[in-house]
Amino acid sequence: MFPEYRDLITQLKTTDAHFARLFDKHNALDQKIRNMETHVEPGTHEEIETLKKEKLLLKDQCYVALKKASAS
Repeated sequence: MFPEYRDLITQLKTTDAHFARLFDKHNALDQKIRNMETHVEPGTHEEIETLKKEKLLLKDQCYVALKKASAS
């Protein structure tokens, strides 16, 4: 996610608790979605779609935080 901000992500994960929570939750959802899509864990199409929307919202929030931090 956002390779152009790799260094900033590493920095924010250690200095910004809110960003770290968003980032970690995004990654956890990504793994859960992959597990559901590959039938490692159960999940309906609707549940997967709901999780994808939540993941996208988290990604948007991470992006806003990255843009704000890069402008500082």
